[in-house]
Parts: sequence; structure tokens; C-alpha cells
Amino acid sequence: MSGNNLDKTMMFKVEAEEEVNRARDILLTVYAALKEKGYNPINQLVGYLLSGDPAYITSHGNARSIIRQLERDELLEELVEKYLEAK
Repeated sequence: MSGNNLDKTMMFKVEAEEEVNRARDILLTVYAALKEKGYNPINQLVGYLLSGDPAYITSHGNARSIIRQLERDELLEELVEKYLEAK
């Protein structure tokens, strides 16, 4: 770090990117497990995100435990952010 940068605020974004990747990986894993079991993954995920009831998520592939690794509001935040970025 040069002396010119000592008075500037630096941003560190690795943690935020890791959270996005983690949320994406969790959603993709759960999506795949729901699809394998013959469920409509979108409907089931929406049901879970709206209600918080883990019964919407299959236990197949440990999906029910996996989705609970992040809070619902964190998952929703990532979904909304990515949706709006794509527009």
C-alpha cells in the first residue's frame, strides 16, 4: 500500500460475494433435490420462503437441512438483488 492511499477508505467485498455464492449454491442444491423427487421446485421454494415451513422442502439429499443454513430473509435478499441486477 502506498502512502497516497492511507487517507482513502478501501472496500472489501469478498464476504458479500461469498454469501451470494453460498445462497446460489444452496438454492441450486435444493432445486435439484426437489426436481429429483418430482416436485415443482419453484412452487416449493416460494412456499418455504413465504411461510418458513420446512415441510415445503424435501429431506431428499439433505435439502431441508441445507436450505436452513441461511435465513429466509438472506435468501430473499439475494434473489431480489440478482433479479434486479439482471434488468
